Amino acid sequence: MKWILRYFRGTTKRCLCFDNKDPMLVGYTDADMARDVDSRKSTSGYLTTFAGGVVSWQSKLQRCVVLSTTEADYIAACEAGKEVKYMKNLLHELGHVQEIYVLHCDN
Repeated sequence: MKWILRYFRGTTKRCLCFDNKDPMLVGYTDADMARDVDSRKSTSGYLTTFAGGVVSWQSKLQRCVVLSTTEADYIAACEAGKEVKYMKNLLHELGHVQEIYVLHCDN
């Protein structure tokens, strides 16, 4: 608890910055094949931005062992797509309708 309170005290001057001109939801994803030496599982991660500010992110080991980088990237893209869909529904409930949703992947 002390660590959390020290963190809050040290970051009071920091904030998220959002851009006013283009409020658009965009996702980014990447995977790292078989980086975990013990289990040979890949790491996948995604980042979701809205109006230029980061609103969600995740990085974790994938549930299965993959046989190619394409499969690892596909699993990462699926997880990121689910997050973008969730954020789309949340923004729709808040009154923001966006026609096109973009998900960037390195492959």
